[in-house]
Amino acid sequence: MKKYLLFDNDGVLVETEEYYYKASKRALKEFFDVDVGFEQYMKLMTDGKGVWLAAPNATKEEIITARTQRDIYYQEYLKTEDLAITGIHEILKDLSKDCKMGIVTTSRRVDFEIIHKNRGITDFMDFVLCVEDYPRAKPYPDPYLKGLELFNAKKDEALVIEDSQRGLMSANNANIDCAIVHNEFTKTQDFSTAQFKIDKLSDLRSIL
Repeated sequence: MKKYLLFDNDGVLVETEEYYYKASKRALKEFFDVDVGFEQYMKLMTDGKGVWLAAPNATKEEIITARTQRDIYYQEYLKTEDLAITGIHEILKDLSKDCKMGIVTTSRRVDFEIIHKNRGITDFMDFVLCVEDYPRAKPYPDPYLKGLELFNAKKDEALVIEDSQRGLMSANNANIDCAIVHNEFTKTQDFSTAQFKIDKLSDLRSIL
């Protein structure tokens, strides 16, 4: 029985990944006249190298300007689009009866707070780790190792819940079991090293 659940945020607890892609795509087109395709975007994000490699001739200063505008676009989406996953509160309430839970995300804290304002999801969590809270982001092991440390948990007592290859790699590198929940946005990525694959978050109960 797993006692500790470490949830990714984007694509697992809220549907935000599509909008990060749209915001990045808009900024690349606007500043560099680069039309990044979905497959190229997913490869850059999976490798953890950053979407700005799609504009190889861009200067550091140009990238900073474009990134700032991308973040503005993304926050506009976060404030106006429907990010909810159906039944999420009931699922978390049920899981909280037997497990302690935390969120481990590569989101910036400012974006995370916009996403979760008045959403009630964090009420079920013992902690939230954002990208500012650990040395290296996914796919490095640091985020999930930090989560284990906060729980004072052993690796075999914990389960990571992810929807991306980069997140799975982070869990693998931390040597923590990982369950991949199906997400249409990331369904073409390689999840062959996952210990579990589930169609929806409510299926977690069956593997705990």
